Amino acid sequence: MADAKDVLDAVRHALKSEARVRPTQGPIRLSLADGALTMEGEVADIAGKKLALKAAAKVPGVGLIIDRLHVRPATPMGDGEIRDKVRDALLEETALADCTIRVFVKGELETVRAPANATGTIDIKVEDGIVTLDGDVAGWGQKRLAGVLAWWVPGSRDVINGLGVTPPEEDSDDAVTDAVLQVLEKDPFVNAESIRVQTRNAVVVLSGVVPRAAERDLAENDAWYVFGVDNVINRLDVRP
Repeated sequence: MADAKDVLDAVRHALKSEARVRPTQGPIRLSLADGALTMEGEVADIAGKKLALKAAAKVPGVGLIIDRLHVRPATPMGDGEIRDKVRDALLEETALADCTIRVFVKGELETVRAPANATGTIDIKVEDGIVTLDGDVAGWGQKRLAGVLAWWVPGSRDVINGLGVTPPEEDSDDAVTDAVLQVLEKDPFVNAESIRVQTRNAVVVLSGVVPRAAERDLAENDAWYVFGVDNVINRLDVRP
C-alpha cells in the first residue's frame, strides 16, 4: 500500500501541473484515509474544479474522492436568493414544464408548481451557496438542463445534481452532445449556430468560429457545466 504522504505529495504535484486549476483561497486542502481522498477549497471556475478532480483520480493510491471543491461565485449571494433564482429559472424553462418544482425553505419542503400530469419532480436545496437538486426527471436531457440552469445562477458555488432518470435510460456520448447543443442554444450570449459539438468518452470538442474571445470562453464554460462531461477541448476560432 502506498504511503499516505507520498500519495498526497503526488496529488499536490498533479494539481500544480494542471494550469487550469487555480485556487482562490489558498492551496487546495487534501487528506487521505483508507484510500479515500478528501479535496477541499475554492477554485476559479468549473473547469478548474473538474480538472482538479480528474488529475487527483489518476494518482496511484487514490480510490474514492470526497469532493468538497467549490467554484468562486461570480456574484456573492445569500442562500435564499440563490434558491429563488434557481427556482425561477426552472419554472421558466419550457423543457421542464412537466416537472413538479419544490424548494426547501427553513428546512421545510414547499411545492411551488405541481402539474396535473407531472412526469418528474425537482427538489431544490441551497446551503452555503451549494445547490442540491434531488428527485426524478423523465430523461438525461432534463437532468442535464436543470443542472446547467442552477450553475448559471451567479451565486452558485457548486451544483450537486442528484436527479434520477425515470424510467431508466442508457446514457451516451450522443446524449451529452445533444445536451451541450441545447445549452448553447439557450445561452443568449452565444451564437450556437456557429459552433459544432462532438463528444467521445465524455470529452467534448467544440469547433467553429465565434466573433469574440469572451464568447469562446462562455461556450466552453457551458460545456463544462453539463453533467457527465469530463473534459472540454476548445477549438473555437475567434474571428471578429
